[in-house]
Amino acid sequence: MKPDTLSQLFARDFETLETEIHNYSSEENLWIKESGINNSGGNLALHIAGNLEHFFGSVIGKTNYIRDREFEFNGKVNQEELISRIRSARKVVNNVLSEMNPDDFAETYPLEPFGFAMSTEFFFVHLYSHMSYHLGQVNYHRRLLDK
Repeated sequence: MKPDTLSQLFARDFETLETEIHNYSSEENLWIKESGINNSGGNLALHIAGNLEHFFGSVIGKTNYIRDREFEFNGKVNQEELISRIRSARKVVNNVLSEMNPDDFAETYPLEPFGFAMSTEFFFVHLYSHMSYHLGQVNYHRRLLDK
């Protein structure tokens, strides 16, 4: 795998995520949780950023990022801070991928989040699909609940 491929896909989706956050009609609507909908758009965005800061930044990039998964799903920040966290995660993902070469993707990822060893390529593709999944939820949340 070429690092550029994932870089371009992540860059596109980070841009889309920022657009989604800006497209909410009000900052309060980012945090709506209705019956049967467990996560607000804001919390999904916090989760996307925290997840990528952890698995790209802390694990591979050796940043000092400390993940607070509980806050990702239950905390609130203002829109400016949310965008800042998204941009920070985007920078971390870009920095890590820009330092990698194609052979690095064949290496075993240092953690076993699924309980088994996997290549870095496998896990990074998972992280991209995980981001895309939640990005779709943010879009749906905004269109459904942002009245």
